[in-house]
Amino acid sequence: MGIGLIGKKLGMTQVFGENGAIIPVTVVKTGPCLVVQKKTVESDGYAAVQLGFEEITKASRVNKPLAGHFKKANVPPMARLKEFRLSPEELDQYEAGSEVSPDLFQPGDFVDVTGVSIGKGYAGVIKRHGFSGAPGGHGTHEFFRHGGSIGQNTTPGRTLKGKRMAGQMGNKKVTVQSLKVIEVRGDTNIVIIEGALPGPRNGYLIIRKAVKKQ
Repeated sequence: MGIGLIGKKLGMTQVFGENGAIIPVTVVKTGPCLVVQKKTVESDGYAAVQLGFEEITKASRVNKPLAGHFKKANVPPMARLKEFRLSPEELDQYEAGSEVSPDLFQPGDFVDVTGVSIGKGYAGVIKRHGFSGAPGGHGTHEFFRHGGSIGQNTTPGRTLKGKRMAGQMGNKKVTVQSLKVIEVRGDTNIVIIEGALPGPRNGYLIIRKAVKKQ
């Protein structure tokens, strides 16, 4: 998969492209991301690095096992931890306590961004799944926004799994793929990405190199 970055969504704005077109973008603060732990094939069975993001200023918010974990790497307590699988050759590039710069990405690169979508609460089938609803005439009575039949009679005699019904909308892990990096500001750890990203303002994101588009 390769290493990525942990970031925080700051909000959306717009920039002008080379031809003067307006490009909607999302601003993400991606650092500092510190290497908290290296995992090797010999000790853990696989190669990976664990990155930490956003320093915790209040020591009482970190329990003793985690405090020892951060102390061993000689890094301050971090609010978010994320593991990235690497090849053994890539693992040699990183050491515990070192910083991963947003210069990992360059303008024009494509990335996949993962976050938790905004929760919309309990929603019906029209809002949640785009159902059309029942016809408004021909005797329809108090059944305009219902989902209709949800199963069969004797075969199979139950409601099948995955049936689209009313329920919790949003608040799920979402990955948006193949988004273009517009600008990288290494001095302020800011990455500007074209388009909308999942989650609310100040929500946490994982940014990786795109798997479908290079």
